[in-house]
Amino acid sequence: MSSRELHVQGIPVSRIAEEFGTPLFLYDADVLHSVYTSLRERLHPAVDIFYSLKANPNISVCGYLASLGAGAEISSMVELMTVRRAGIAPENVIFLGPGKTRAELEACVTAGIHAVVCESLEEVRLLEEIAAGLGRDDVTALLRINPDFHTKGSGLAMGGKPRQFGIDADTLRGSRELIASLRRVRVRGFHAYMGTRFLNADDLVHNTREILALAAELSERLGIVPETVDFGGGFGIAYFDNEKSLDIETTVAGINEAVAAFTATYPRCRLINELGRYLVAACGTYVVRALYVKESLGEKFVIADGGTNHHMAAVGIGSFVKRNFPIRSLSRHGDEAAGTYTVTGPLCTPNDVIGKKVQLPRVEPGDLIGVELSGAYGPTASPGLFLSHGFPAEVLVHGGKAHLVRERDRKEDLLDKQRLVDFTRH
Repeated sequence: MSSRELHVQGIPVSRIAEEFGTPLFLYDADVLHSVYTSLRERLHPAVDIFYSLKANPNISVCGYLASLGAGAEISSMVELMTVRRAGIAPENVIFLGPGKTRAELEACVTAGIHAVVCESLEEVRLLEEIAAGLGRDDVTALLRINPDFHTKGSGLAMGGKPRQFGIDADTLRGSRELIASLRRVRVRGFHAYMGTRFLNADDLVHNTREILALAAELSERLGIVPETVDFGGGFGIAYFDNEKSLDIETTVAGINEAVAAFTATYPRCRLINELGRYLVAACGTYVVRALYVKESLGEKFVIADGGTNHHMAAVGIGSFVKRNFPIRSLSRHGDEAAGTYTVTGPLCTPNDVIGKKVQLPRVEPGDLIGVELSGAYGPTASPGLFLSHGFPAEVLVHGGKAHLVRERDRKEDLLDKQRLVDFTRH
C-alpha cells in the first residue's frame, strides 16, 4: 500500500480493513463530535437537538450522540429498544410515524417517553384508549401538522401537500372539542416536518417561522399552552459537484431569530430541531476493496467487493441522472488522478454502479476505495439481501481506537431463518 494511504485518528485504513474485512462502513467519532458541538454552540438554548435514528440506527452512533446531549426521534419498536440500550433517557425521546401499531403505542406509554407524535385524530383516540387500559392518566401527545403553507428547496417534501404524514391544519383547527374531551392523553404541543435535504438557508428559516406561527395559532384555537414544539429539521448535505453546502451560520441565525420571537410568548416551551443526515453523513465512509480492474469498449471499470447492495443512496438518491457521491482512493490518498474509472460492485445487475467516470489515482486490485459522506442511509436504506451477500461490518473509531459496532452478516445468519419444506412427503 502507498505511504499516502488515509489515516483515521492516526490509524491506517489498511489496518482497519485487515482487521475487520471489507466492505465496511467506517465512522469517525471526531467528525460526529465536531458536527454536533458546532451546531449546539450556535443554536438558541431553548432548542434541543434530537437525532433521527432512521438516518443511522447503529447503537454506538446513537449512544455517542446521546453522550454529547442529543435526544432521539424514533419510529419503530426496535428503535425504541435501541435508544433505551444506548442510554437515552425516556424524557428525551419522541415517537412518530404514520402507521404506529397498538403494540408500539403501548410500548411508548409503558416506557414513559417524552411524547407520542400523533399523525391522525384516530390515533389520538386510540392512544386515549390505550392509556386507559394501562391505567395511565398523563400521557403526552404532540399533534403532527400537515401545514397549509408551501415550501421549496426540499429534496423530498413531506408536508404542505396531500401526504400520509400528519393532520391537515384545517382539520386541527376544528378539533378543539375532541382535545377537550381527553382524560388520559394531554396534548401538549405540535410537530411539523416539511422535508429533507434543504440546502438553502432561506427555505429552512421560512419553514421555522411558519411552523412556529402555525403552532401559536393552533394553540390559541385549541386552548393549549404549548409545552413542546418540534419544528423539524431537514438540514441538507451537499453530496454532488453541482451542489453548494448549506450556509449553517445564516441558517442558525435566522432560526434563532424566529425562536426568540416565539419564546418571548411561550418562555417555557421546549423546542426541538430533529436532524439525522446532517449529524451523521460526514462521519461515514463506505470502504470497498478493488477485486478487478478491467476495460470494456474503452471504458475502465473497477469491480469492487461491495456496491449498491450496501449503499443504495450512492446511486443518486432517486435521481434520474446518475450523480456521484465523493469517491476517493484510500490506498493512494492525496495522489493525483491518473485516470477515469467507473466503480461497480459485485451484483449481477447493470445498476450496481456506485461511481460513474470517477477521477482516481491509478487503481490496482487490492486497493481500498472510499465513498465519502456515507454515514447516513447506508445499510438501512439498501437491499442488503440481494444475491445473499448480507450486510457489511460497521466500525467506529473513537479515542484513537477502532471498535467493531456491527458484525457483518455470516452465511449462517442468512440461512438459519429459512426453512426447507420436505418435498418427499405428500
